[in-house]
Order: sequence, then C-alpha cells, then structure tokens
Amino acid sequence: MKIIINSDDLGASLNVNDRIFELMEQRRVTSATLMMNGPALEDAVQRIGKFPECSFGVHLNLTEFSPLTGQTGLVPLLDDNGVFNGTRRRSPWKIPLTASIRTRVYAEWCAQIERALALGVPISHFDSHHHVHTRTSLLPVLHRLRQRFGIRKIRLRTNVSSASRPISPQRYARNSAWNFLLRHYVGATTTDGFASFSVFHERLQAGLGWQGAIEVMCHPGGNLFAAETELLRANWQQKLEKDAQLISYNDLA
Repeated sequence: MKIIINSDDLGASLNVNDRIFELMEQRRVTSATLMMNGPALEDAVQRIGKFPECSFGVHLNLTEFSPLTGQTGLVPLLDDNGVFNGTRRRSPWKIPLTASIRTRVYAEWCAQIERALALGVPISHFDSHHHVHTRTSLLPVLHRLRQRFGIRKIRLRTNVSSASRPISPQRYARNSAWNFLLRHYVGATTTDGFASFSVFHERLQAGLGWQGAIEVMCHPGGNLFAAETELLRANWQQKLEKDAQLISYNDLA
C-alpha cells in the first residue's frame, strides 16, 4: 500500500502555509497543491525548496480569489467585485458551463499553470479547489491541459468509502465512470483510490486497508478544518500496516 497525503490550498493564507510546512517537516504530509491566485502564494513558493522529498502540484481554481486572466468571459463565475464566487449561485457547480465559458476556463487554468512554471514550481500533478475539475463538462479542458503542459497526474473522484457512511452505489458508479474517462480519454495517470483524511483516518481506526496507491486529501490550517489538523498531528501513523509507504506524487509510477 502506498499513500500520498496531499494538502490542498497551499498559498491560501500564511496560516495555511505554516500548518502545511509544519506537517511536511514531520513527514505527516507528503504533497501539496498551490493556489496560484492565492494571497500567500509567494510565501509558499519561497519555502517549497526546503522539501525536495515532497511533491507540489497546481490547485486549479474557479471558486475563490480573483482570476489571473481578468473578468472577460468569466463574469458568470464572479461576484460583483470580480472575485470567483464559489459558494453562491455563481458556483461552477451551479451554472451551465457553456462552450464560451469553458474556453475562458481553459485560458484561466493555463494562466495558473504558467504562473507556477514561471515561479519555478516543479509541477507534479493537478487537482482543484472544491473539486471543480471533476465536472464532466470540463474533461475536454483537462485533456487540453494534459496535452499542452505534459502533466499527466490528476486527482480522481472519490472512490474509497467511509466505514460508517459508504458511498451509494449510484454515486460510486458515476465516480467510477468519470475516473475511467479521466484515465482513458484525458490520458491521466492516477492513484488507485482517493479519499478525504477523515475517511482515511476512520478506516485506519477500523483496521480497514487498501490495495495499491491512494491519495488522501487534507486541509491543514483551514478555518473549517481545525479538527482535521489536530488528527493529522496525532499518532495515526502507528495504525498503518507494516508494508505501507508514505510517498509523494513524484513517486507515483
């Protein structure tokens, strides 16, 4: 069993940065994805060089902070101040993503990736803020990004169940179909499984393991994730199976 512990939202705030790097120093986090329009991005980029054993990807964003490409064509996703509005009616999950909007999303995500490259970030993989990359209508956009930038490793939809709240058969089928398209249409390289840290931790306590490689998502330092941050700091590693390995996305074949 191989486990990637990936922290989302690096660059969102100085507190988030501090908590992620603290856990990387303790080898409790092995990977992170950067918000390229985040207010604490420069601080994050200056510090990632201290962690060559970790992987760093791009946290593709359409739901928070200001777009890098301006408002043109993205107005349906923005609030009255020109900021991504991911929690209300203009969320990318709540409006139709027309061909015109998808074209602008592609341009925005290219700008985010290009900023990472310009800043010297060794991009290992893609995922997204609030999982927006997993909208089926954005699969062609992911395909174009993979072709343009040559980054093949991309996060799955959830396919590992909680011990107490299993994924419904309908949702599991939808997620499996999307994951199939991610691998075979987009051409992505993925882990075998994906789950949140809370699900991962619950399964550890129940003695439930995995086969193959799994990515575990976490959000250290986030305002809504204080309990998760404390769990990350606890002794969960002692529950790992003897053959379990903590790896980064750089280690994923």
